[in-house]
Amino acid sequence: MIKRELDEKLIQQLKEKMDEGLLPQWVITDPDIYELEKEKVFSKTWQFLAHETELKEPGSYVTRWMVNDPILLVKDSKGEIKAYLNSCTHRGTQLCTADRGKKKTFSCPYHGWSYNLDGKLIGIVAGNKVYGEEMCKDEWGLRKVPRLESYQGMIFGCLDPEAESLEDYLGEMKWYFDMMLGRSDGGMEVIGLPQRWVAKANWKSTAENFAADPYHVQTTHRSTVEMGISPEDPLYAGYGHQVVMKNAHGINVITSKTGRSRTEFQGMPKEMWPMFQRNLSPEQADILERVTVFVGGVYPNLSFVSPVHGTEGHLHNYLNFRVWRPLGPDKVEVWCWFMIDKAAPEEYKADAYRGYLGSFGPTGTLEQDDTETWARIVEVSGASMMRDKELNYNNLSNYLMGFSHVKQDESFPGPGVAYPTTYCDALARRMHEHWLDLLTAETSVKEEAK
Repeated sequence: MIKRELDEKLIQQLKEKMDEGLLPQWVITDPDIYELEKEKVFSKTWQFLAHETELKEPGSYVTRWMVNDPILLVKDSKGEIKAYLNSCTHRGTQLCTADRGKKKTFSCPYHGWSYNLDGKLIGIVAGNKVYGEEMCKDEWGLRKVPRLESYQGMIFGCLDPEAESLEDYLGEMKWYFDMMLGRSDGGMEVIGLPQRWVAKANWKSTAENFAADPYHVQTTHRSTVEMGISPEDPLYAGYGHQVVMKNAHGINVITSKTGRSRTEFQGMPKEMWPMFQRNLSPEQADILERVTVFVGGVYPNLSFVSPVHGTEGHLHNYLNFRVWRPLGPDKVEVWCWFMIDKAAPEEYKADAYRGYLGSFGPTGTLEQDDTETWARIVEVSGASMMRDKELNYNNLSNYLMGFSHVKQDESFPGPGVAYPTTYCDALARRMHEHWLDLLTAETSVKEEAK
């Protein structure tokens, strides 16, 4: 029997431990918790679906997922992007199974019902003979995703028709997205299809790993240090600021011991620098000039990293967006996009793409490091000794780093609450606190659904 609510005693225990910087590890992979997450986290929050450059012409489409909801994104004849539940209204068959393409109509493979780019039902096999002329086709169009909005070319959907606007939801993160996505004329573009693969992991762990945990870099990615790709300084990923924002979004602005990167403007071509300075505020341009890596996330399951990577000693910058689509409490489907400035030279784009493939995606060295660790977390989180009515300390995850002695740096020029090191658990704690807020929002506390 699935719990539809958390009982009052458990909520109180969770809050008490989280106030101390601790999280019961069993909640990571608990199946009842997972069912609540689908209902109260993912059905209420904005989720990234695509970038506008993936839908170039009228008739272009891509298929995506919002956890278990199949989504069909199309560009209509007017150039507007629409999103529908990817399910025929006749018998519910998944309408389109291709990753992407271009069509004028979508026909169901089961009984042949067809729909146009506006989601309207336009064709029924033997319609008048089997349904009669009185059937109103307007009532049988594809179901629209309740909310669809975009920011800086990023398209988000939300299943809650009463949710706040995307811009309000992103809040302070818009300032940082403007810096990463709006720095050059024409913005960014997606190159290639998003890579995707299934990993043994929980979405909370993967989201935390990218958005809030540069601390793991020195150990998990030790091989890059040994190969001379990363600095030997054990604090190298900790220099800079961790910024915590509304709705548990956050970013790590990683610089260096000197406060400056060894490659100005993340190694982008020098001829593009004046364009960055023209398109950004002085504060944004200063941060972009000094940063080595941006890494962060939009809650609940969008992560991003803008690093300086390369092959054969040549370093290049790019932007990697990734969605952690939950397939269960211990499994995620990873979706991974490569993005780069439209205005960048074509040769630079190709070199950056090679650097991306060597670092991220299913064949990337950094990706394989992380995936191994995520699997080890879920393998032990369901252990009997992890569950204890008293929630003892020996079965809790520790989020105490910086808990008492790392204070806010009010001089940081960007919005949000900034801390003067990325070796800090402030963002991770906020993510887990927000998770509990969502699970218990507008909830009349019940022991168990009957």
